[in-house]
Amino acid sequence: MLVLIRFLLLVTLKAVARTLFSCEVLAVGEPRPEPWKRVRLVILLNHTSLYEFLFVYALPVSFLWQLARFATVPAAQETIRRPIAGRIMKALLPGMIPITRKRDDSWDRFLASMSPKATVVILPEGRMMRRGGLDKHGQPMTVRGGVADILRRLPDGRMVIGYSCGLHHVHAPGDRYPRLFKKLRLGVEVQEIAGYLASLPPPEEDVEAFRSAVKADLQRRRDLYRPALPAGQGPDEPPRET
Repeated sequence: MLVLIRFLLLVTLKAVARTLFSCEVLAVGEPRPEPWKRVRLVILLNHTSLYEFLFVYALPVSFLWQLARFATVPAAQETIRRPIAGRIMKALLPGMIPITRKRDDSWDRFLASMSPKATVVILPEGRMMRRGGLDKHGQPMTVRGGVADILRRLPDGRMVIGYSCGLHHVHAPGDRYPRLFKKLRLGVEVQEIAGYLASLPPPEEDVEAFRSAVKADLQRRRDLYRPALPAGQGPDEPPRET
């Protein structure tokens, strides 16, 4: 019963997003037949807002059913505790696992929670970009190494990389309310996990080299493929570095 309720909530959120916003999906990379089949990992890059759950608009209904049953998500404790966004995310996804930003065992607990059927959803930058283009500590946005730990445990299946257009024009950190009827754009790339791993240094030979390669590759893809917003959308991302 809980799975059905979560599925209906996800379908409802998809409909709401498509009603209240102008939604666009942009294909990135080589087309795949039945792209949402065998997906084990979803990566969302360019983390700018607590309202990125709106990108559910891009997911087919069949994949929403998969998420309702098997989604496993590492989420910062402070995000889960937020009164609106935190409650929405906990209601939508069954495997929301709280993690801290400290050097403790919360990340190991998350990795141990990944079942053989888990569909992992992760925002690997680990914190949100502020309007100035940096995180809240004034540091550049970089991909953290945890996504490499996940990939090492998922030797087959597919991963979907979502490239956010940035949502500062909808809701930026510190804003009280979201702005409706804005343009949302999401780039979507589908990769075979085995093929992706084969393009990187083997983790069994050098784990740190593997982690560094994953981080560098995802940052490169983010900067190359994240969509721009059309003019006239209100507050937007800072100019991209060239």
